Amino acid sequence: MGKAKAKAKQIKGKLKETVGGVTDDKDMQAEGRGEQMAGKAQETAAKAAERLKKSGR
Repeated sequence: MGKAKAKAKQIKGKLKETVGGVTDDKDMQAEGRGEQMAGKAQETAAKAAERLKKSGR
């Protein structure tokens, strides 16, 4: 997954978390936080892969 898709997942998660907070839906808030964390992990992995590619390995 590329950095752009990972960022999109983070944004989607933040939106879910916010909507869950407004509607007092704890499950939606938790799901949103989980999506944000997954997006951050995917972004980190994409950055690492990019660095490896640039280093010629």
